[in-house]
Amino acid sequence: MVMHRNLGPFDTTAIGLGEMPLTIENNLGWAKGIETIHAALDAGCRHIDTAWSYYCSGGEEQTGEKLVREAMDSWKGPKDEVLIATKVGHYRNFTDGVPTWGKDGKPEHLIRYAKQSAQTLGVDTIDLLYFHRPDPEVPYNESCEAIKQLLDEGVARWAGISNASVEQIDIARDVLGDKLVAVQNQYSPIYLDTQDTLEHCAKLGIAFVCWSPLGGFRKPKDESKFDPFREVAAAHGVSYQQVVLAWELAKGDHMFVIPGAHRPETILDSLNAGDLELTDEELAKLG
Repeated sequence: MVMHRNLGPFDTTAIGLGEMPLTIENNLGWAKGIETIHAALDAGCRHIDTAWSYYCSGGEEQTGEKLVREAMDSWKGPKDEVLIATKVGHYRNFTDGVPTWGKDGKPEHLIRYAKQSAQTLGVDTIDLLYFHRPDPEVPYNESCEAIKQLLDEGVARWAGISNASVEQIDIARDVLGDKLVAVQNQYSPIYLDTQDTLEHCAKLGIAFVCWSPLGGFRKPKDESKFDPFREVAAAHGVSYQQVVLAWELAKGDHMFVIPGAHRPETILDSLNAGDLELTDEELAKLG
């Protein structure tokens, strides 16, 4: 059974599926995306993370949410057990012909996009709605007020923020109160800059959800950072990716990981990380 933890009011899996690679550039196609989500769900995963902005630059918007809806509609398992999280505040565009990510935290736009997300996902109320990324042109509290309005209107049940600093976590908590149940930040052996937010979430009793917990599906900047994890993996006879995820989950009961996947085999390997028990000596070695 895949490890379960409490994310706010949700009893869900500590290892979720990050949907992004299935619908942005270099994805393996719609059918492979459905197959991958179904494989995760069949294996016991109960946490799917997507976003309004998960689509190819210049392509059809919200394809990630559309993929999740089709996968859920066609899955024969217990749909009511699955936490579906989505995010608003980002969009895709081209800069000098290169796919990029734009920010839009304007309150009226967040409200409109969130309602589009609910419609696209085919739900009356989104389980968990994140503000995707701070917009430097909009005061952070104003963006959070828009998320609060969406909660008050019943568009979303619970709220999260993503790519947030300690200061922004506190601002969001002042606005959202106990409805703020998750902070989704990047964290991995090659990206430790968010350690302060990880610790702050532990103090506040808020879930910390790692995005790109394996360093991202693009080539990591410094592969040597993973060498200790490879050594531990060899001793256990598992992939080093499982060791990375187990190390992150060992940071506290408030920790969740949402590794991305291009194919079923990848997410199925990741889901096994919850069964991997690392010794205190191994954890000390990994840092």
